[in-house]
Amino acid sequence: MTKRRFAKRSGFALIMVVAFAAPAASAQTTQSTQQAEPAAPKPGKLINAGEILSGELTTIKSRGKRGKAATYQITSEPRRLPPPNGLCNLETGPETFQLVTTSDAQAAQLKGFVGKSISVKVDEVSCAQDAGQMTEAVITKWSVVK
Repeated sequence: MTKRRFAKRSGFALIMVVAFAAPAASAQTTQSTQQAEPAAPKPGKLINAGEILSGELTTIKSRGKRGKAATYQITSEPRRLPPPNGLCNLETGPETFQLVTTSDAQAAQLKGFVGKSISVKVDEVSCAQDAGQMTEAVITKWSVVK
């Protein structure tokens, strides 16, 4: 065996040892820092009728019995709902709220706010329970706050 081959093989072996040992050492430090974090997140604050809900407005295209329809949804911080709904079987409460439009005027009013931050005054809210609902909570009566 020549010295040149021995040096190449030793160098390759050293690189492989370092490559496999470094991730294991960093994984141990990551596990120790994760154990120091709090275990359970706190539930969001309560939202009652007449209060303001703010968040980003998005639209979801869905097909219904009457053809295609736009469903509007607000993504906000976690909020608790008034009893008997509570947390909607979630740890922190719902974060996505579907806005139910009852007229074309309400749909047209929301259309200009898609992708932007919006505030609505909540009059009626409940947990989503129907199979077709894609959000965690449903706001049936609302009005836009300027």
